[in-house]
Amino acid sequence: MKVEVLKENLKTNIGIIERIVGKNLSLPILQNVLITTDDNFLSLISTDLEISIKVWMLVKIIKRGSVVVGAKFLSQFISSLPNEKITIEQAQQDIHIACANIKTQIRGYNPEEFPLIPEFNTAEYVEVEGGKLLRGLSLVIDIASSVQSRPEISGIYFSFSKNSIKVVATDSFRLGEKNIHLEEPLKNVKEKEYSFILPQKSAREILNILENKEGLVRIYFSPNQVLFEFPSKDMARPQIQITSRLIEGEYPNYQDIIPTAFKTNVIVKRDEFLNQIKTASLFSGKINEVKISIDKDKQEMEIFASSPDIGEHHSSIPIKAEGESMKISFNYKYLMDGLSHIKSSELMFNISKEEGPCILKPVGDSSYIYVAMPIKLM
Repeated sequence: MKVEVLKENLKTNIGIIERIVGKNLSLPILQNVLITTDDNFLSLISTDLEISIKVWMLVKIIKRGSVVVGAKFLSQFISSLPNEKITIEQAQQDIHIACANIKTQIRGYNPEEFPLIPEFNTAEYVEVEGGKLLRGLSLVIDIASSVQSRPEISGIYFSFSKNSIKVVATDSFRLGEKNIHLEEPLKNVKEKEYSFILPQKSAREILNILENKEGLVRIYFSPNQVLFEFPSKDMARPQIQITSRLIEGEYPNYQDIIPTAFKTNVIVKRDEFLNQIKTASLFSGKINEVKISIDKDKQEMEIFASSPDIGEHHSSIPIKAEGESMKISFNYKYLMDGLSHIKSSELMFNISKEEGPCILKPVGDSSYIYVAMPIKLM
């Protein structure tokens, strides 16, 4: 193999694939990147066996071939080079890199030892606007459970229907659901309804890698794997492919815990509510409890927290309330998480009953709901 490539282009793409490279004592080959020629393109591949990342870049191909070299070391070395054209030439399993007045030899490994990346049936996929997908993921990604005894809720649930994608996460104490509207109905997919559970780690990589990239994202389906592809407008190859294993098992029927009837409905200014919860949290004690009282007659919400070691705190904010006056307690962290993801100036706060699930959602936007469970009856 012998290719010529611009330093900044190579540096950017190595920075993408090295994200999932770590120390693996049982399989040291996973600490490397597979570099191979593909028509007029150079591809870089890394994997940790759960996630695989592949990027393409247009380069000048002088001689075809493939090599495997240490990803972290190559990234550090390329970053140190001047911003000029780089020549990479294969010598058996090693590579020779020349840039300006610099010549370097880096030890490589046998490409045949590198794990195979899963192939996909490219006929079945769905396209979604990347910004919408990433926004939806960002709303629910921190909610997924970290308890490994229930792997089915440790990931992000994707549910596809004809005109929308739902992304859902829960840890049993709270739940977030975002409905992403599709500009065009599902196409090229045999089943018009499809679902899978994506590991939280994979979702984070998708968020980080595709951040600030504009355009459509393609999602390819298979029984045990999923592929997220960011196409290129100017190249015959995509820019980035992220392949992930899926979590086995059936996602809980979460719709059953979302209340449809409420005793109390409140409209409150989001920033004021969030700020008062933050202040009350300083006095919340060891169980992170804040108490909320809804006074329908006064159209007022009182927020209270106390700690025997610190003291107590009272505050009140004006609201628009319908239904019954109500008293209810929450773990302040769950309330703050929900409030921080709602960007509208006002929000709906719907209370089903004293010890039942409550809903937070933006006023005028039914595509996102956040469900929080109270911690005890006041």
